[in-house]
Amino acid sequence: MEFAILVYDGFDDLDAFGPFEVFSHAQRAGADLQAGLYTLEAAETVETAHGLTVKPDGAVPDAPDVVVVPGGGWSTERTASARGEYERGEIPEALATYHEQGAVVASVCTGAMLLAKAGLTDGRPAITHHSARADLDASGAEIVAQRVVDDGDIVTAGGITSGIDLALHLVGREFGTEIAKRVAETMEYEPQDSSCIE
Repeated sequence: MEFAILVYDGFDDLDAFGPFEVFSHAQRAGADLQAGLYTLEAAETVETAHGLTVKPDGAVPDAPDVVVVPGGGWSTERTASARGEYERGEIPEALATYHEQGAVVASVCTGAMLLAKAGLTDGRPAITHHSARADLDASGAEIVAQRVVDDGDIVTAGGITSGIDLALHLVGREFGTEIAKRVAETMEYEPQDSSCIE
């Protein structure tokens, strides 16, 4: 399976790196997956919300199985942010296309607002960082106060560190709870969403 973490200038570091580490450990533990950090269009580098320069693996591969969208900077006025991408609309448009093509679309933190802009959370259960819950609710999503909300082809997670739980959940769902449990043990992480390891 192809797991594409879609990054952009201003994404929150842990929103992307947490899931990437989970997926990498899962692959080593036997999960048949490939994971990488990709941009919508090929870019030499992107800069995170905290100032790290990252060299992405390229543009999002054709027909990814899972697309994970980090958040970052929803409550700021920076144009390099989830809010900036929401206003530009290119990433939400792409997310709608990936979803139509059969991909599972997942978000961490305020990445959920990019799903909302794409219309993917309309009338569906979802969660985001507490700072954007009112905006997600106003967009037409049904707010569910859980760390990870799995609605089949749309999976959302709350704030920042919940991206690790989201990734463990996806690994458990797609490759079995034993692999997810091994990854959590390797990372010395106590999942807040225990469904991924039980």
